[in-house]
Amino acid sequence: MDTETFSLFAALLAVVAALGAIGVVVLRLISGRSPFATDVLGAVHAIRFPLAALVAAASMGGSLYFSEVAGFPPCRYCWWQRFAMYPLVVVLGVAAVSSNRWLPRLATAMATIGAGIAAYHYQLQRFPDQGSSCDATAPCTAIWVEELGFVTIPAMAFAGFAAILALIWAPRAVRRTAFVEDELVAQG
Repeated sequence: MDTETFSLFAALLAVVAALGAIGVVVLRLISGRSPFATDVLGAVHAIRFPLAALVAAASMGGSLYFSEVAGFPPCRYCWWQRFAMYPLVVVLGVAAVSSNRWLPRLATAMATIGAGIAAYHYQLQRFPDQGSSCDATAPCTAIWVEELGFVTIPAMAFAGFAAILALIWAPRAVRRTAFVEDELVAQG
């Protein structure tokens, strides 16, 4: 696959990840009033860690493709995003098969830090006249990929981190509506 095709594919995956994260948040907001939202959140909750590990693995693979195959040199902020994303593959993979309670908290901290770095890096690209401490050979303001008019590599990373955060905290939804109806019937 050539770099242009891969860039478009990665950008589309990032858009799907971002829309998925938004979708989980919206479903959470309406889950008390919608049995459909509750059912979807319940299904997502059941596979949240394997799915989040898959997002992290795809993000890691994409970053490696851009640096090792396409030859785009990662800047300082790209490295920090990698330091946050790459371990998430393992942490979320272990969380998928373990009931350890601190792994979701660790993954949340890593994804939150990574999302913050990605957001800062994206705004550096959009407003390059501000000061930056990046290397001249790998400038943080360089835009190696721009698909769909706005999706750059840091935007892809941000979408991955956002999807991971939404998946980690996808709640095990409870049908409040059904519970209230059952209580009213029981009270007679």
